[in-house]
Amino acid sequence: METISPVIVNLIIFVLAIYVGYHVVWTVTPALHTPLMAVTNAISAIVIVGAMLAAALTETTLGKSMGTLAVALAAVNVFGGFLVTRRMLEMFRKKDKKSTGEGK
Repeated sequence: METISPVIVNLIIFVLAIYVGYHVVWTVTPALHTPLMAVTNAISAIVIVGAMLAAALTETTLGKSMGTLAVALAAVNVFGGFLVTRRMLEMFRKKDKKSTGEGK
């Protein structure tokens, strides 16, 4: 019996993660999107720390560049997620009635 190549195993895990992630995200009710986005931001912040460690501890140029790219992409994800969350929360705030000066 031959062993399966680690590349094939990693590819299968990657495809299964995409499949499960797709179904998990699309079955979330709209009321849970804001908390889900907040958790995603927290996970991305952890990814930034891990990417900084990976970039700092790697000795090759390719490793350092990939770590730097991972830090940049995770940072964009975190800041973009906070902007989207803020915008979503703005939709639920009560609108203040602006006084036009009439009736005084």
